[in-house]
Amino acid sequence: MTETKGKFDFAIDRGGTFTDVFSRLPDGRERVLKLLSRDPNNYKDAPTEGIRRVLEEETGQAFPREQPIDTSLIGWIRMGTTVATNALLEREGERTALLVTKGFKDLLHIGTQARPKLFDLEVAVPEVLYEEVIEVDERVVLKRDDCQLPRKTAKRVVTGSTGDSLEVWRELNVEKVEKELKEVLSRGITSLAVLLLHSYTWSDHEKELGSLARRLGFTQVSLSSEVMPMVRAVPRGYTVCADAYLTPKIHQYLKGFTSGFKGGLKDVDVLFMQSDGGLTPMDQFCGSRAVLSGPAGGVVGYAITSYSQMEKKPVIGFDMGGTSTDVSRYAGQYEHVFESTTAGVTLQAPQLDINTVAAGGGSRLFFRSGMFVVGPESAGAHPGPTCYRKGGPLTVTDANLVLGRLLPSFFPKIFGPLENEALCSEESMKHFQHLTEDINVFLSSNKSQEGENGAASSKNSMQTKMTVEEVAMGFIRVANEAMCRPIRALTQAKGHDTSQHVLACFGGAGGQHACAIARALGMKTVFIHKYSGVLSAYGLALADVVEEVQEPCSLQYEQQSYGEIDRRVEQLSKRCRDTLEARAFTSDQITTEVFLHLRYEGTDCALMVTAAGYPSNAQSCRHGDFRSAFTKRYLKEFGFIIPDRTIMVDDIRVRGCAKSGIKSVYKPKKGSKKTKPVKMTKCYFENGYLDTSVYLWEDLPCGVGIPGPAIIIDKNSTILVEPCCEARLTEGGDVCMAVSSDPHCIFDTELNTVQLSIFSHRFMSIAEQMGRVLQRTSISTNIKERLDFSCAVFGPDGGLVSNAPHIPVHLGAMQETVQYQIRSLENKLNEGDVILSNHPCAGGSHLPDLTVITPVYRKGVKDPVFFVASRGHHADIGGITPGSMPPHSTTLQEEGAVFISFKLVTGGVFQEEAVTESLMAPAQYPGCSGTRNLHDNLSDLRAQVAANQRGSQLVGELIDSYGLAVVQAYMGYIQSNAELAVRDMLRDFARRRREQTGSLKVESKDFMDDGTPIKLRVQIDEEEGSAVFDFTGTGTEVWGNCNAPRAITLSALIYCLRCMVGQDIPLNQGCLAPIKVIIPPGSILLPSQNAAVVGGNVLTSQRVVDVIFKAFEVCAASQGCMNNISFGSEKVGYYETVAGGAGAGPSWSGRSGVHSHMTNTRITDPEILEKRYPVILRQFSLRPNSGGVGKYCGGDGVVRKLLFRNSVVLSVLTERRASRPYGLQGGEDAAAGVNLLHKTDGRVLNLGAKTSVNIQPGDMFCLYTPGGGGFGREEDASLKPRTKRRCLDKTFPERGSVFEYRQTQEGV
Repeated sequence: MTETKGKFDFAIDRGGTFTDVFSRLPDGRERVLKLLSRDPNNYKDAPTEGIRRVLEEETGQAFPREQPIDTSLIGWIRMGTTVATNALLEREGERTALLVTKGFKDLLHIGTQARPKLFDLEVAVPEVLYEEVIEVDERVVLKRDDCQLPRKTAKRVVTGSTGDSLEVWRELNVEKVEKELKEVLSRGITSLAVLLLHSYTWSDHEKELGSLARRLGFTQVSLSSEVMPMVRAVPRGYTVCADAYLTPKIHQYLKGFTSGFKGGLKDVDVLFMQSDGGLTPMDQFCGSRAVLSGPAGGVVGYAITSYSQMEKKPVIGFDMGGTSTDVSRYAGQYEHVFESTTAGVTLQAPQLDINTVAAGGGSRLFFRSGMFVVGPESAGAHPGPTCYRKGGPLTVTDANLVLGRLLPSFFPKIFGPLENEALCSEESMKHFQHLTEDINVFLSSNKSQEGENGAASSKNSMQTKMTVEEVAMGFIRVANEAMCRPIRALTQAKGHDTSQHVLACFGGAGGQHACAIARALGMKTVFIHKYSGVLSAYGLALADVVEEVQEPCSLQYEQQSYGEIDRRVEQLSKRCRDTLEARAFTSDQITTEVFLHLRYEGTDCALMVTAAGYPSNAQSCRHGDFRSAFTKRYLKEFGFIIPDRTIMVDDIRVRGCAKSGIKSVYKPKKGSKKTKPVKMTKCYFENGYLDTSVYLWEDLPCGVGIPGPAIIIDKNSTILVEPCCEARLTEGGDVCMAVSSDPHCIFDTELNTVQLSIFSHRFMSIAEQMGRVLQRTSISTNIKERLDFSCAVFGPDGGLVSNAPHIPVHLGAMQETVQYQIRSLENKLNEGDVILSNHPCAGGSHLPDLTVITPVYRKGVKDPVFFVASRGHHADIGGITPGSMPPHSTTLQEEGAVFISFKLVTGGVFQEEAVTESLMAPAQYPGCSGTRNLHDNLSDLRAQVAANQRGSQLVGELIDSYGLAVVQAYMGYIQSNAELAVRDMLRDFARRRREQTGSLKVESKDFMDDGTPIKLRVQIDEEEGSAVFDFTGTGTEVWGNCNAPRAITLSALIYCLRCMVGQDIPLNQGCLAPIKVIIPPGSILLPSQNAAVVGGNVLTSQRVVDVIFKAFEVCAASQGCMNNISFGSEKVGYYETVAGGAGAGPSWSGRSGVHSHMTNTRITDPEILEKRYPVILRQFSLRPNSGGVGKYCGGDGVVRKLLFRNSVVLSVLTERRASRPYGLQGGEDAAAGVNLLHKTDGRVLNLGAKTSVNIQPGDMFCLYTPGGGGFGREEDASLKPRTKRRCLDKTFPERGSVFEYRQTQEGV
């Protein structure tokens, strides 16, 4: 199929800014071309123009722009395009309607119910892709043998594709749907997405609706059962909506593209790159699989070129563009993810694991509160960086230009308003001079700044003046460190050593940073392909045509199932082969690879496993030993296996590949052993300006070493060879750089603002890497899958330095625990000891959160030099109810096992017997049990010890690199920096408050449902930027469990301060340095030692936030509750928290159906809920008109109705059932929540806010959650500016497995 001798072949990557063209000419030569993706004054379509130019220049014939191109000379065309991505980012897809099962019209609006940005009070979420929703009156449910529902009539039973039996509870009402579809069509909507619950396994109703819609005239009909038949309704729903929304736009683009050629390219083989790294025919290219079409070509390009040439060492792909940087990994197989979020839409489709971070050549530079900050805002293609001469801001590109690393004379003259001028280094220098002046003013005004813990002396504690070059170099170093963090996360998340990889660099901007990034990561080799500037296009030419088929499964991986698994694999393999053979491939060109989506029963952590390298045997299915493949990979990624646990098959997937990529022919340039530079220039490095040789890539002979510093220039990229590195041209014409280890730099304890930013990243990276170890080695669902934990680094005084991730109820709370141990144990700590604590008097939040603390010692230093700690939520530690979250506890002992200063490890020995005894101790209290899951407790505690060990090791490595005095000094500076940001915020608020009211006192009061007041007075000192937060007047400790330990109030306070600061700051001890907190002993916020506290953590914490925001008039109250719902029996246990309305603010309406403030938990998908638990979800939608009315209205709460199929005990632990969430500045209060129980005999009972109740089969629990308060008077609503349909903000949206991990963790 690839044999097109005598013709021109084209591979084209149409990016957001540039279109790259790779062409193989009839005589075997190769040619590359780069042109603007949009240039309406000169051409309509960039790929067409690229083809036209190559044909015209190579044949000497005229190919007029206004005439369709003659295709007789074209062999094939392969394309990657950002059309789908851009339509998704800009919300410019086709007008779409959604058909969904009745009761779930708002399911995709609510989504996972977690907010994307933890500290964003506006909760800016891109809107859903559909314009209208039609609820379909149909319902199928999974049949359960243990179902005890009273039967009135027999239900039709059907069998799904997974083998599961289902009952049709409500047949499809076609006539009603037909009438509603006609109305939608009449309004001009012709694209339709269909999502019915459980259609992943039984799709008859969806297919019937699809046939009806096509008959009525819908031009695009996407069925979720066809687009991606995988369990979980929410991501499948997003995927089918994206397909319906984007596919017409793709077809529209393809129609325009083909119209530029004679015959509409009918006789030309045209293939498009999909998100999974495989090519597909043009007519099969669809929206749900097109989102990563552009970046996927680059991954294929470096995977095929770098991996083989680097002796099959694993490779990190580093694609640095103008707006963002893509990072990926290849070690012989493409790494796919099957669920990923792009532009706020979670797509359930195979995609290459490409991690995008908002740091590119166009990333903007800021100096904020003493910190160098790069991005995430970008200058974009227009106006672009300052040096583009269009009035743009300073960017990374400008910094490289000012340092002499970019040479304008080698760039085309395409800049300026008329796009005919050179890059302007003078403009960049001028702007950097202004920024340097601002930085130096800051430095001189803060010269006597002193760290809280004496890390710096007031004399000469800061550098006094920086040069322009030092400032520019500082921003480059900060940008490099920002790009290193995702690379570390990507490799270490799966148990790989970052330093054992090759860095494959491509993209226009990457060559200037490759050496520095490789060096920072400990890598020894950088590989840059000769087509690195257009590698995405070249990758298209090398790629295979791929056909993938997948279907869900519910089988156990065991002997009895092997026959059925083999039968289904063969069926799917035949479909793949038949499809590829129909596209003119021969059978010997086609290979198939089988994947099983496997997980241990009772866990959610599924791995898509191939049996490559694991041949079949007597104990496996015919297609390979998947059990061995699964257990080996599980052990590699997570550090353990569960030998006696059943392995479940969730999906069967077959990937068929038809080999069709070209083989590149390159003739190396033979030449002299020496090559002369074309010029010499001055480049700025750490040691100042150095003479730097400049070479043209095309002039370099292979094999000759080029020592740094040097610059190698190609038509499409600039490569910087740093000092102590050496570049060499390979026989293939590529550049391979040997990177030396970092030359030893001497740092002193004087504050350097650049080093401050670097250390901030390094300390955060330590906490993040601790978290990865904990997640990998833990065993419980709570820690391994829900990621309900955080890890942190502390100074020798126990003060928090860095914390990851930012789980609101953990913010700052661990600091109290560490400092308690320092005071309590004093000289009783020794090297090799590890402490366990969870008691509220020792800084605990609630008992299931177990904190493990490890002191870090240094040879020759008597006391610990740092502390590291990890806090994880254990699913059960005993007490009166399973889950250790009782709604009616009145003493601490009823809530589980208690640890104050327990030595978990002594002298390096894990104290298993002693900790087991303590975990079982609650059984001595009446009505209580010891832990119900000792095995998971012990495994997770060992994992926490291992995470701390990793943190201790990383702190030691940091000290080895910089010296103890320097590391501790910068620890103090980072804390001081957070303090500075909070002081600036308090001064700004005080100034505005003084101008408005003349007073610097603010106060507020709110109430718990039992009438207990929480009262706050804040006195601000404008000059110092400090404040006293006085909770005097707050109600007494309560009989119940809504008492909140002091640590909870401090966490709520740090959360509020961070929200009010409004920008990223290090969340550490420094945040509270300007704050004095007064809490009356014996109050609900500082209860006695044995008070019950489980409700304080999940409920009272929300009220503390409400009170603080009310005092500062930041926004109206959000729902003020986490709506804790749990049910269980001897066989099963389930816990969830449920969303409500967010409060409105001075310029925004509150988001509906979202978690707010101190929680951000994701909710279980409806299909998973019904599959695993004895309930049927009858409704999950928004609660209309529950948000407070105002100039800006509060968000609505939700309605959630659970029908129980078996007898269980239901527990509810809620608030805001009596007191309503407040409105502000004339905005109305929101509706309070309601908890109702509908009994089978027709009675409806109000359960109140907190209760446990025995549920009978057929009872239905109806939860109505509170809304958010309104802001401003309703009559002023006409004055508010009209808002457009919400798109994404100006920062480039991150994506990839590293981003998903962080989102999941912040969604706890």
